[in-house]
Amino acid sequence: MSGSPTPSLVTAAPTQRDLLDFVRRTAEDRELIDSLPLDPEGRTWVRLEGPGGGEAWLIGWPPGTGTGWHDHAESVGAFLTASGALKEHSLAARLPADGWKTLELSEDIDRERTLAAGQGRAFGRHHVHEVLNESTSEHAISVHAYYPPLPQIRRYSRTGAVLRLENVERPEDWQ
Repeated sequence: MSGSPTPSLVTAAPTQRDLLDFVRRTAEDRELIDSLPLDPEGRTWVRLEGPGGGEAWLIGWPPGTGTGWHDHAESVGAFLTASGALKEHSLAARLPADGWKTLELSEDIDRERTLAAGQGRAFGRHHVHEVLNESTSEHAISVHAYYPPLPQIRRYSRTGAVLRLENVERPEDWQ
C-alpha cells in the first residue's frame, strides 16, 4: 500500500495581535499576577512561556522605576499593565537596525502614552521606547510577550534630540 507522506503541521508565527491577546489573557490571571514577589527597590520579573515559542515576562515595577531607552531588535512585542499604571515614551519612526552609534532625531518624533490597568499595546521590530512607573507610592505589574524570543536588547541614552547607542545586551545578561 502506498501513501503520501503526512504533511507536517506548520504553526504560523504569532502576530502583534496574537501577542497582545496573550498578554491580556495572562494579565487576567489574578493568581499569577498576585504571585509575583515585589521588591520596594528594584524591578522583579518571572519568565513565562510565550505564545508560539515566543517568550513572555511578568514584571513588577516599584514606584519611580523604569527601563531607560531600548529596543527589542528583530522581535515584535506587546505589553499590558495588569495593575497600577505605566507610561511609555516612544519614537514614531523606525530606526536603522545597525551601523550607527549616534542619531539626531527629527522634530515631532516623540510619542507618549499612559497605560492604566487593563491597557496595553503591541509594537513592531526596532521599536525604541522607555517604560516608567511614575507613581510615587504604587507598584505596577505588567505582562510582556515577544516573538521571536529576544535575540538582544539595544540600550540607548538620550539627550534632547540626540539618541546614542550605549550597549547591547544578550539573553544571558537577563536570564
